Amino acid sequence: MQALILEQNEGQTRAEVKNVAISALPEGNVTVDIDYSGLNYKDALAITGKGKIIRQFPMVPGIDFAGRVYSSEDNRFHVGQPVLLTGWGVGENHWGGLAKQARVNADWLVPMPEGLDARKAMIIGTAGFTAMLCIMALEAAGVTPQSGEVVVTGASGGVGSTAIALLHHLGYQVVAVSGRTSTHSYLKQLGAGRILDRDAFADSRPLEKQTWAGAIDTVGGKVLATLLAQMNYGGCIAACGLAGGTSLPTTVMPFILRNVRLQGVDSVMAPAGDRLTAWERLAKELPESFYQQAATEITLAQVSEYASAIINNEVRGRTVVKID
Repeated sequence: MQALILEQNEGQTRAEVKNVAISALPEGNVTVDIDYSGLNYKDALAITGKGKIIRQFPMVPGIDFAGRVYSSEDNRFHVGQPVLLTGWGVGENHWGGLAKQARVNADWLVPMPEGLDARKAMIIGTAGFTAMLCIMALEAAGVTPQSGEVVVTGASGGVGSTAIALLHHLGYQVVAVSGRTSTHSYLKQLGAGRILDRDAFADSRPLEKQTWAGAIDTVGGKVLATLLAQMNYGGCIAACGLAGGTSLPTTVMPFILRNVRLQGVDSVMAPAGDRLTAWERLAKELPESFYQQAATEITLAQVSEYASAIINNEVRGRTVVKID
């Protein structure tokens, strides 16, 4: 089979599409023929060597994929069944989705929800799944469309794009934060009512004017600190990314004086029940127009080129990889 193989030599990561024996696949009780995979920020870090994502080489990257069951030793899945996978360390410490086949643990698979196919599932991908988990976190905190504006940072990325489309469809007033003016038309098409420059979130006092009922933050760092200072009383931030850094230069004041909730959102190890709920909602609640607006399709041979573009913030929305 063809696969994108990452190897390391003298500390440098090298990515190359190679023919690999199927017998080289890692252990697992279900083998899947992959139709589509996604190219995520974490994949880009691994492929370019910009992040310490992978510690065992050789490795096939690709933290999500969709296809059909080729063989199964688990009675929950049958040959030919459409399935998808996100997370569980696949593409990091277990060979992932940027290959024609993957062999995985059946517990990691999700049956393809009605209304989705492999391509649509990977346009959603890990990013869209994370966005839905963030929205579910806001809902659990009591943030409703009537509560006020919800702000989304890193708006032109995969998580941000899907979050805006979902929030708009659910009736929320959405404000997008982006550092690229070239994406403004795209963000408005997705459903953003207003767009703010990310430079406005570079610095803040411990408390500022109450502005946001809720937030989905993919950036972290000073941006997240500014959001905390601007939250309404009882507001909630669903934090799922750290593109702007891992530090959080804030105080306890928003939490104590305004009853603000900071909810971390992890999609890698999310429980099976949450996964099924999120994917069923994604299949029903994402508008059909999203699949035309938010996706760039590439081949396996183009992955390294696009990984560099993602790192350089030159890609908007989702990048899906058609596996031939």
